[in-house]
Amino acid sequence: MNDYPNAIKSKLPKVGTTIFTVMSQLANEQNAINLSQGFPDFPSSATLSNLVNEAMQKGLNQYAPMAGIMPLREEIAKKTQNLYGVDYHPESEITVTAGATQAIYTAIAAMITEGDEVIIFTPAYDCYEPAIELNGGKTVFVQLHAPTYGVNWDQVKKLITQRTKMIIINTPHNPTGTILSEEDMLALEKIVSDTDIVLISDEVYEHIIFDGKAHQSAAKFPGLAERSFIISSFGKTFHNTGWKVGYCLAPKNLMVEFRKAHQFIVFSVNHPTQYALAEYIKNEENYLQLNAFYQEKRDLFNKLIKDSRFEIIPSSGTYFQLLSYKNITDMADTDYAIELTKKHKVAGIPISVFYHQKVDEKILRFCVAKKEETLMQAAEILNRV
Repeated sequence: MNDYPNAIKSKLPKVGTTIFTVMSQLANEQNAINLSQGFPDFPSSATLSNLVNEAMQKGLNQYAPMAGIMPLREEIAKKTQNLYGVDYHPESEITVTAGATQAIYTAIAAMITEGDEVIIFTPAYDCYEPAIELNGGKTVFVQLHAPTYGVNWDQVKKLITQRTKMIIINTPHNPTGTILSEEDMLALEKIVSDTDIVLISDEVYEHIIFDGKAHQSAAKFPGLAERSFIISSFGKTFHNTGWKVGYCLAPKNLMVEFRKAHQFIVFSVNHPTQYALAEYIKNEENYLQLNAFYQEKRDLFNKLIKDSRFEIIPSSGTYFQLLSYKNITDMADTDYAIELTKKHKVAGIPISVFYHQKVDEKILRFCVAKKEETLMQAAEILNRV
């Protein structure tokens, strides 16, 4: 084959293989315990799996409606009303997506044009910035720092310009495990009032919050809800991340634009799984009990390593627990993550890679959404470091 006459100019020249792929591959090569990538190592509900199989056997295997099947959208509307006291119309304000990442990309693609500015908070989940760049936008970064990773809203206010089109928030927050408080949401609501700024509220861990704290969804704040794409994930909620099913809530005027992009990015989502989820979430306990379920795992892991040389940075939610290794070595976190995997056979994720400027505060992220025996084996190793 002849070489193409012109060099291909990458739209994402700085993007390579994600850290999740790199560390998971290294963990496999080293036969290490993989606490790096955020996926559970225990099965999802047998009841839910059986419901998917039943839907398949009934022949529900062709294209689903573009916006998702109505029974699922109706149950999502009921769930949202029960949790947050807000009504979203299943016909015009709820869309089922192929996971949360697709929903986030779709919202950005629908809203962002050349030169628009989007504020994100780093350390940030790694899909935000590339999606902004692919759609011609400019990412504006607000850096958060250990141990609290709190937001300075005065700083955010100063970063807003006439070109600010969007702000992306994530609560509970990946990778830090922190949550935004009611005061945080009210501060944000005040900042965006009297502007045309839209919001993406990434709430995929809404059902995984610890210590009796409450999830502050953007849906609960009228001044945010009226301008928000709220993103949720059944994969994270019901620990079946490979199914890639999520959803987006938004007021009708925003959802019209969202669906224009959605229909050409993915069109429709796994059909039998939607029917299974519609039936499964009718029982509120299937998601209300998850806070306690995952807190038990976080608490076990932290109890097992409390006497280690690692310093626990409290997690308020998500699949993750941060550990500082500043009392162990001065190595860069990217190097130490590799050494820990190769030498000690436990894989974590360095936090610096979630920053634009690679802030290194000697912290690794570990996934605690694992079986008890996995956490015990990992803790035994970490205690020897």
